[in-house]
Amino acid sequence: MIPYRGRLSLRIARIALALACLGWYGLTAGLHVNWLTALLAAYAVYSFGALAEVRFDSAMRSPIGVFADTLYFGLWAWFAPGAWMPSMAAAYLLASACILQDVARTGAVAVVAVLLALLLPSPTVPSLVWTVGATAAVSAGMSFYKRYLDERMSSLLRNNLIIRSQAEGAREAERQRIAADFHDGPLQSFISFQMRLEIVKKLMTRDRAAAEEELRQLQELCKVQVADLRSFVRSMRPADEGMSLNASLNRMVESFQRDAGIFATFTSAEFHDPSAVEVSLEILQIVRETLNNIQKHSGATRVAVSAALVDQELEVTVEDNGAGFPFSGRFSLDELELLRLGPVSIKRRVRMLSGKLVIESKPGQGAKIEIRLPV
Repeated sequence: MIPYRGRLSLRIARIALALACLGWYGLTAGLHVNWLTALLAAYAVYSFGALAEVRFDSAMRSPIGVFADTLYFGLWAWFAPGAWMPSMAAAYLLASACILQDVARTGAVAVVAVLLALLLPSPTVPSLVWTVGATAAVSAGMSFYKRYLDERMSSLLRNNLIIRSQAEGAREAERQRIAADFHDGPLQSFISFQMRLEIVKKLMTRDRAAAEEELRQLQELCKVQVADLRSFVRSMRPADEGMSLNASLNRMVESFQRDAGIFATFTSAEFHDPSAVEVSLEILQIVRETLNNIQKHSGATRVAVSAALVDQELEVTVEDNGAGFPFSGRFSLDELELLRLGPVSIKRRVRMLSGKLVIESKPGQGAKIEIRLPV
């Protein structure tokens, strides 16, 4: 769809053409009242009328305009006191067809214009057919190029819609993950704390020693709640600004060991950060989620995290000595998705980064997650 200003410019150009041709005809042949003068005046009136309706352009007005412009060119090709008027009429006809019409209609208009130039030229303008032919070739080429640009624009719009849909899906999945983590972690601790407070309230009047013991246990529960909240906040925090991926991973492992009370180590070889910051954020989120899962579900006492550059790919490994996954063996990302095994969020993130994922599980002995990402 041509914007309003583009259509308005074409209508103004048509008015300028109609007035210029009418004025030139009056200067060269005299403005006698005859059928030719009437046709020229009618075209000028039509041009002004089309300008008034530019805001209400429709599918029917466009073919009517092409038909009127074609007749106008044919009139000048048949009866022209000079060479420039039919050339200008042909140029406007083909330019407007190229801009407003598709390739098929532009080609049809170009063929009709060339035929009119061949069949109806005045003896005083024998070179008109060459001028019209060259203009028709240029307009046809521009029409093909316009179609190419339209197709590319449509493809970009489709890709944009797909990306927006994927981004919305990722945001929704992240919201659900945060809600689930909050429900399973801090919220459950607060509910338990509230119930225990009701018990202490009743014990204060019957058994003060038992109430004091219950209060001591509540203090321990508060420590657990603080650790859960720190873990929850850490799971939503992006990468530390100004720090490399290596340093951010090291700090994350240290924070995990301090908050979870699980012995954790981090080893790495020198590697360059991924060129896209989003990739580093996703890697940190994958490791963060893996550590949170270990803390909540594995019962591990030792965790080892490593990162290194292997065959031009960044390999990140997280290994623990906990309970492992509820399956045994070593599975790739495709196998995990086919069997519907493994953490869904981590699989989705690795797939989005075009990476590789391998999970090795030994129930009762521990688990190992290997991630490889192109950098």
